[in-house]
Amino acid sequence: MRTDRILQLQDAINRRTFLQSACGFGMAAAAGLLSERSSGAMPDVGKHPVPGRPGLPHFPPKAKRVIYLFQSGAPSQMELFDYKPKLAEYRGQDLPASIRNGQRLTGMTSGQAKFPVAPSIFDFKQHGKSGVWLSNLLPNMATIADEMCVIRSMHTDAINHDPAITFFQTGSQISGRPSIGSWVAYGLGTENSDLPAYVVLTSKGSGRPDDQPLYDRLWGSGFIPTQYQGVKFRNQGDPVLYLSNPPGVSPGIRREMLDELGELNKIEKAAAGDPEIDTRISQYELAFRMQSSVPDLTDTSKESAAVVESYGPDVHRPGSYAANCLLARRLAERGVRFVQLFHMGWDHHGGLPKAIQGQCHDTDQPTTALINDLKQRGLLDDTLIIWGGEFGRTVYSQGGMTATDYGRDHHPRCFSMWLTGAGIKRGYTHGETDDYCYNIVKDPVSVHDLNATIMQMLGVDHKRLTFRYQGRDYRVTDVYGDPIKEILA
Repeated sequence: MRTDRILQLQDAINRRTFLQSACGFGMAAAAGLLSERSSGAMPDVGKHPVPGRPGLPHFPPKAKRVIYLFQSGAPSQMELFDYKPKLAEYRGQDLPASIRNGQRLTGMTSGQAKFPVAPSIFDFKQHGKSGVWLSNLLPNMATIADEMCVIRSMHTDAINHDPAITFFQTGSQISGRPSIGSWVAYGLGTENSDLPAYVVLTSKGSGRPDDQPLYDRLWGSGFIPTQYQGVKFRNQGDPVLYLSNPPGVSPGIRREMLDELGELNKIEKAAAGDPEIDTRISQYELAFRMQSSVPDLTDTSKESAAVVESYGPDVHRPGSYAANCLLARRLAERGVRFVQLFHMGWDHHGGLPKAIQGQCHDTDQPTTALINDLKQRGLLDDTLIIWGGEFGRTVYSQGGMTATDYGRDHHPRCFSMWLTGAGIKRGYTHGETDDYCYNIVKDPVSVHDLNATIMQMLGVDHKRLTFRYQGRDYRVTDVYGDPIKEILA
């Protein structure tokens, strides 16, 4: 009898391997589609929400969803949000040792004989009733100044790109922990069982097309079950690999394949007792439903011309930041819990003035259009928007400088980000840096504080959403962080 059982299981494994190849649905393609781990119960078909952890949210949420506009490479705060008029007096002078105060530098500038102060060549003005200071590089964002909450006093522990971006996403500079989007998907589930709870979109900037690379682990689930990792939509072809049926395979045949595959997985479950097999069955089912939901999501033909054009000319180029902003709005209105855009190109060690103009051309109009679009649809009040990168840039020039050209090195000690939407105080500037934009002098905000605030807006106590791994309870904020009460509406 035992031999028959083994042969039956072996036969099931061989058949399943063949059918998986034919179906073309890998685990990664369907990851993030469930929010209940290995329950054995299939989620309802359709747009019914799939609940998250028992007892969550911990309190009434202000935000139902998040759109995180991550500007990879680190935008210069002095060129965009942190106006420093006194720097003109110090132009070309060596940054005082009392200001630098022995703080560590990267290997790219630590060997410089001098650290010449480089004031921004771009003008600033106050905008809106709130008088938020913004650079003339952001003329479109200036029109929504009263919607923005600018934080000028961000700081981070990391000084190089990979650990810094990893730190923002996971709460640790060392890779391997779950991303914040995965934590949200794990804790809260999804409002639409036909789409992933966590979707990632990437784009390349025109300011520096060969900028720092991105890695899939930045939206990975770490030690949390894989169904909570972010699903990255591709910039060309099918948004998700193998979403289209192979030639000659009809939806009916696909359905029969999945039914057979489900039966084989049930045989394996009975033999092996692995609860992850239930998850596998459910992921294939949800991936099947994505064949209908994703094409509808990405078809913008029914959008009004005025809305589409508001995102700027790049909106017609698949994979551009503008196109991704429009797609982010469509994902938000369909109940996707966490949408994250990564826009590369902000790492300007040299040739900053020209490069940052390109980056602002990419992002200024689409970002503004996204905020206005959400607001007009009544979605801004329950959607949290975050805009920013992994650290700031130095006030001194990296290498030589001229009247119109200079570069800036990495600077973790102070930088700027901004938020808007659900539960955020709008038309407000938080925190302050010194005259050199080198140190924080008021209301410092850490990465852990920001992540705690994001969770708070979603109705989650960041200290109580944990996952036990290797004998320890982990959370996205590690053992640090407090919500930034001053920026809450």
